[in-house]
Amino acid sequence: METPSAAAFDFEAGEVLLVDKPLTWTSFDVVRKVKNTLRIKKIGHAGTLDPLATGLLILCTGKKTKQIDLIQAQEKEYTGTFRLGQTTPSFDLETPVDGELPYEHLTEEQVRAATAQFVGLIEQTPPLFSAVKVNGERAYEVARRGGEAEIKSKQVTIRAFELTRIELPEVDFRVTCSKGTYIRSLARDFGLALGCGAHLTKLVRTRIGEYAVADALSMTQLEALRPPRPEGAADRPERPQRQRQPERRAGLEYFQATSTPQAPDAAASS
Repeated sequence: METPSAAAFDFEAGEVLLVDKPLTWTSFDVVRKVKNTLRIKKIGHAGTLDPLATGLLILCTGKKTKQIDLIQAQEKEYTGTFRLGQTTPSFDLETPVDGELPYEHLTEEQVRAATAQFVGLIEQTPPLFSAVKVNGERAYEVARRGGEAEIKSKQVTIRAFELTRIELPEVDFRVTCSKGTYIRSLARDFGLALGCGAHLTKLVRTRIGEYAVADALSMTQLEALRPPRPEGAADRPERPQRQRQPERRAGLEYFQATSTPQAPDAAASS
């Protein structure tokens, strides 16, 4: 979208900011970067996106932070790609392939028919590589040190699950779902239903309720909203600049070693 003027915002009174989250950034990376860049005192996000997902991340500032729970509860829409015939422990590209099964025998009709069992109210088990808490600890922390944890299944609602492209082993999809739905788990379960395994290779959140990624700002556009330095700040002695080291993306070592993703700006860790 076109970059708005900084004068259009009153972050202290409260704003709902739509952000197009870059690949490999955590949701907290975005919150921290925007908070520091725009000098916002009170800010939070309304629904986490995985580091390997892109798309709509909603930030609330000032008094609008009271709306976070309401926004989080709204319906979500995602698009992306499943890779059939291969499984990974994280159900996505964060970890290497740990299993392969044939998929060549599947017909387009069989692949499309498998979506029906995942529409409506379904039981779903979140991935071990997720932020679900197990005995007071995040499940991904257990997973990344090689541990095991029992994660309980839960009920979620998938209102729509359609395939928009089938070029085996790749399948593109669009999913409309309730809060708490894990698309990585849907990839795992879809692969199990087809008997060939699957994992998620691309994910974009396109909508939360009435908010759409088409209306979101890029990080570059948000940078352009940076306010001028406070009056008199130019007269103060400049602080020595520290040489910032590239931040290790927690849990993304394998992905970074095998890909060339867009990395967060060094200022994201400021």
